[in-house]
Amino acid sequence: MQLPPRTRRRVAFTLMEVLVVVAILIVLAGIGVAVFRYLDTSKEKIAKVGVKNIETAVTSYKLDNEDFPASLNDLAVSQDGRKAYMDADKLKDPWGQPYQYDKNQLSPTGVPLIYSNGQPGTNRQIRNWGQ
Repeated sequence: MQLPPRTRRRVAFTLMEVLVVVAILIVLAGIGVAVFRYLDTSKEKIAKVGVKNIETAVTSYKLDNEDFPASLNDLAVSQDGRKAYMDADKLKDPWGQPYQYDKNQLSPTGVPLIYSNGQPGTNRQIRNWGQ
């Protein structure tokens, strides 16, 4: 005995339901890609600002001590009762890696090289000079 058409149970999704779900997933994926790109460029900008801040602290250190610091860690240590030039947590880039510093490699203006190795897996350094 066959049931009337109104009382049959649906066994599967209709094509329209599947298409709507696929369209929603595509929109969400597009938004996700845009957000990740934005986060990557934001971190690069933060690293550039961090390099410039360290450059300023290194220059201030030299003015006070007549020589550049031996390492960036010297900037986070208070000296002679004065406040430290930088907080220790500011000596790491947005990816959690320490900023790099070479006091022996000077620019034509006499500023030492300071850089971040950038996002892990990429070979894009973020430097204060000599790009």
